[in-house]
Amino acid sequence: MTAPSLSPNQRAWARFKRNRIGYGSLWIMAALLILSAVAELVSNDRPLIARYEGRWSFPVFSNPPETAYGGDFATPTDWKDPFITAQFQKPGNWRLLTINPHSATSTDYFQKEANPAKPSAKNWFGTDGLGQDMLARLLYGFRVSILFGLALTFVGTVIAVAAGAIQGYFGGRIDLTLQRLIEIWGSIPELYLLIIFASIFEPSLGLLLVLLSLFGWIGLSDYVRAEFLRNRGLEFVKAGRALGLSNLQIIWRHVLPNSLTPVITFLPFRMSGAILSLVALDFLGLGVPPSVPSLGDLVKQGKANLDSWWIIFPTFAVLVITLLLLTFIGDALRDAFDTRKS
Repeated sequence: MTAPSLSPNQRAWARFKRNRIGYGSLWIMAALLILSAVAELVSNDRPLIARYEGRWSFPVFSNPPETAYGGDFATPTDWKDPFITAQFQKPGNWRLLTINPHSATSTDYFQKEANPAKPSAKNWFGTDGLGQDMLARLLYGFRVSILFGLALTFVGTVIAVAAGAIQGYFGGRIDLTLQRLIEIWGSIPELYLLIIFASIFEPSLGLLLVLLSLFGWIGLSDYVRAEFLRNRGLEFVKAGRALGLSNLQIIWRHVLPNSLTPVITFLPFRMSGAILSLVALDFLGLGVPPSVPSLGDLVKQGKANLDSWWIIFPTFAVLVITLLLLTFIGDALRDAFDTRKS
């Protein structure tokens, strides 16, 4: 018996798995994504579990007030307070801390060293200029960058596919008209627009996502348009029209699946560009507010504290490793969908 033939997607996946660097990079990136997704359970100044005078609590999910642990104020418990530490050193009371007992936005006001402090047993990667733990800032900042890159890539890809599909499938005056409008829209200075909106509205991830999505789809739409222009004249499209299928049905069922190769291969590279855009805007002060952990803010702090090597070197390493992993994955995807390679 002959072995069953593989579908094009299965053959592409087999070629991708044979690329050891790209396949390994995919697994490493998946592990980093999982680690960042549970960052609160790995790096947090609030304990996972606390037992005080026979009562159990889970501060990592809901931080009780200080009065719940013998304090005087009904404010959220500061777990770095020496009084709270002393309370849990009494017999019968205990707490289970995370691996790194610091969060990205908490500051230890009882620390004796001046900030930024060097790496120590208390802060493995040291602290930044505000006294915040560097390891926690890197972990949470990586998550913010990755999630922003995924969101911007998804929104830009959807817009690019829609615009390129309309242009390439219908062609003619619709294609020419939309192409001129895209050229006009692409000539708007994006940086000036970001500066104007940053001076009017409070910076946020949502605002950055909207503004960057307005322009981030233009380059990819050209590739989708070219694929649709090539595929719209093939036999399966003519057969679909002869069977009475609507244009939307032909696009969705037949033309689009055969035009996604450039979209898939460009996804990791577009994600890299989105992460770099966020880092650059944060460095310039046009990105997220200071309350949001950001790799770009750490780069800016590293520039302001050139003698504090523990700020810039780990930040640079996280950025380089992230971009290298995405580049290796993108190269492997490009080779996997290249039908000339067996």
